[in-house]
Parts: sequence; C-alpha cells; structure tokens
Amino acid sequence: MPFIENEMKLDFKDVLIRPKRSALASRSQVSIEREFIFPNSKQKWSGVPIIAANMDTIGTFEVAAVLAKRKCITAMHKHYTVDDWKEWAAGPGKDITQYVAVSTGILGKDMEKLDEILTAVPVLKMICIDVANGYSEAFVQCIRDVRKKYPDVTIMAGNVVTKEMTEELIFSGADIIKVGIGPGSVCTTRKQTGVGYPQLSAVLECADAAHGLGGRIVSDGGCTCPGDVAKAMGADADFVMLGGMLAGHEECAGETIEVNGEYFKVFYGMSSDTAMKKHSGGVAEYRSSEGKTVKVPYRGPIDETIRDLCGGLRSACTYVGAATLKELPKKTTFIRVTQQLNTVFTESTKVNPTVQVPPAKKQKTDAA
Repeated sequence: MPFIENEMKLDFKDVLIRPKRSALASRSQVSIEREFIFPNSKQKWSGVPIIAANMDTIGTFEVAAVLAKRKCITAMHKHYTVDDWKEWAAGPGKDITQYVAVSTGILGKDMEKLDEILTAVPVLKMICIDVANGYSEAFVQCIRDVRKKYPDVTIMAGNVVTKEMTEELIFSGADIIKVGIGPGSVCTTRKQTGVGYPQLSAVLECADAAHGLGGRIVSDGGCTCPGDVAKAMGADADFVMLGGMLAGHEECAGETIEVNGEYFKVFYGMSSDTAMKKHSGGVAEYRSSEGKTVKVPYRGPIDETIRDLCGGLRSACTYVGAATLKELPKKTTFIRVTQQLNTVFTESTKVNPTVQVPPAKKQKTDAA
C-alpha cells in the first residue's frame, strides 16, 4: 500500500553553510583538487571534481579542451561516431584523455559502439553509463557486463537517489554513482511523472552509502550558481556534474541565433522533443517528452565561467576553514533557511556582465 515518509527532505535552496573560524589568510591557499583511487577499476585520478554533463550541447570536444586545462572532466555526449573519437584522440585530444568519459546507453547497439570506441582509443579509462531511471534490473546487469569486459576502466553510472540503489550499483561494478532524478534545469521528469528526490538530501544519503563501500558519487543536476556547487560538495559529493550552468557558451554545440540584437544558444534536455527528434526520429508512441528546450543568452568563452566557479569553491572553503576541498564536508554545518538571496534587484550575471557577441558575428560587424 502507499506509504508516506514524514522526514523532511531538503534541496540546495533550503540551506546555507554556516561560517566558522578559519586560519586561512587567503583563498589562494585553498586547494580544490582531489585524488581518488576507485574501488572497482583500481584506477587513480586527480583533478578538480567538476564534470560537464553528457548532453548534446555541453559534452563536446571543444568544451573538453577548455575544461581539461583546469583539470575538470567532460562526459562526452554519446552521439560522436567512432571516427570522430579516433580523429579527436589522434589530434587535439591526445593529451587530455584522462579528463574525458565515454558516454553510453545500455542497449545492444550502445554496447557495440562502446566496444568499438574503446578498441579504437584504448587510452580512454572512464565510461559514463547513463539512463534516466537507474532502478531497472537491465541497467544493473549492463554494469555487471561492462565491468566484466573492462575490469580496469572506471565506470560512472546512474541516475539514482537512494542508499540501497547506490550500494547495488557499486556492488555490481560501478565506481562513481550519478545522483539526481529530476533536478536539472531542462528536465521535466518530476512534472511528467511525479518522481524525484530533493537533491541535497539525495547527495547526503547516497554519499554516506557509497563511501561506506569505498565508492564515489557525482551530484548531477540542481545547481544554479557556484554556491550550490559548494553545498553539494559540502554535503559530501565527490564530483558535481553541470549542464545548465555551462550552457550558452562559445564552445557549446548548437547554432547561435540573434533575436532583436541579442544572441542566444539553444539548450535542451536529452529526453526533450528536440533531442528525440534529432536522434530517434521523434517521441515514441509509448512515452512522453521529459525535457525542455530553451534559448540561453550567449555567454562568451566558457573558461571565465569555470574560473568563477572555482573561485566560489575556494571562497566557500575559506569561510569554514577548509584548506582543501577534501576537508569541506568535515567543516560544513548546514542551517535551514527560508530565504538565501536578496532579490531587491534583478539577478545580474557576475560572469561576462556585458552583452557578449559571438566572434563570427563580431567580425561581420567590424567589417561593415
């Protein structure tokens, strides 16, 4: 019979991090790099634990080139061909393969393509097995099969939001569990299905389960600003995956459109009408769209946004006395709030506050 859990579950907007006495004199003293040895692959990884989402417009080779310079990961979208991968790995990507993940679904054709990619580019050591509903037995079996076939490749898999499924996926061979159902900026799963879990509570609970088994989690979705990323990591997320926060930049895929003198880029969820028409010929009769398509103001180069995000993380650490990002969860105390932002003035964009003009458009204007 139906059951109601009465314990309050919280989202990023429901809390703030309480400041604490700090011996740090400057943000520059804070290290935001982490180092992990993953439980099943036994692979060692070090870098800044921010991941660009494996979405058509975000998980691109161009984004990876910029993020890798700051030691961040890009989960590539799964629609690159094997030839695309070979060309990239032999050229601009040859020195940054440790900062990319190959994304795949769980169908037979997905597994065949994954095998072709890993055979063609054997230096790739991270896989992102991505489905909307990580609670299916078919998904669990896929992880077992992939682990058996690729024993030394790190597997990131999801999405789930509960302790028991986090444990199940790690036992099945995953190293990093993607946590989040419905919090994304262009996800409508909660609206269409009524299914979901507030992201902060999901991160707290899944991190506890994963760390007990030596596994790791990535908080996937729900971040709207650098402060939310700090909250996710304060809640013990090992990585944070970003989509909407990285949308609209020069390196993102998609056409730049002009509307009344302002420039935009199209951004859409991977279960949206747009994505399904592009990759599957349309929305199948038995399902509905669970994503939005939006126009995002053009934001210029992505590196400035990543720099600002890293600066916010360092600042959060100084407020609680954490000299390293690893120390942040130990120093974090969350307080419940009814409001976290002063909304007297309309929200301004701290990064690239002036109107950004795409380089191609600017050249035409200058020439005129």
